[in-house]
Amino acid sequence: MSTTSPTTPLQPPSLEAVIKRRRPLRNVHQEVLQAISPLDRLALWITVRVGSMGFFLGIFGWTVCWLGWNVLAPPAWQFDPPMAFVFWLFISNVIQILLMPLIMVGQNLMGRHAEVRAEHDLEVNVRAEQEIEVILRHLEYQNAMLIAMVQKLGIDAGSHNGRP
Repeated sequence: MSTTSPTTPLQPPSLEAVIKRRRPLRNVHQEVLQAISPLDRLALWITVRVGSMGFFLGIFGWTVCWLGWNVLAPPAWQFDPPMAFVFWLFISNVIQILLMPLIMVGQNLMGRHAEVRAEHDLEVNVRAEQEIEVILRHLEYQNAMLIAMVQKLGIDAGSHNGRP
């Protein structure tokens, strides 16, 4: 039996101390929604709608109908000359020119939102790491206390290897 006792680690902080040190979690999604202007909301709404299969199918259907009508209809009923499709190209370009900057604005807003969420996730992870460290300190403290008690009782814990 050894007369020297292992160095007892400092007692870790109590649960109350850890909870008192905690800052309340923020709802970053709500914060971002409150900070965007009505025009930014419009850009986000358009970005979400344009990036959907519904919008794609609508544009695809419009294109098929337009081109199909101007190729297959009798010449008297055609309103956009086949194979040139000048009016169709004009409308398509106007749609592209108007949507491109709106989509870029919407994507920038979504990127800022994602950055805020990532920063919040980092805060939560750092807090969790600190709390895990407190738990590990508690386990180390308990382990040291158990070793001290076993030594004080004069039990050789290493020689039994789990057998009586």
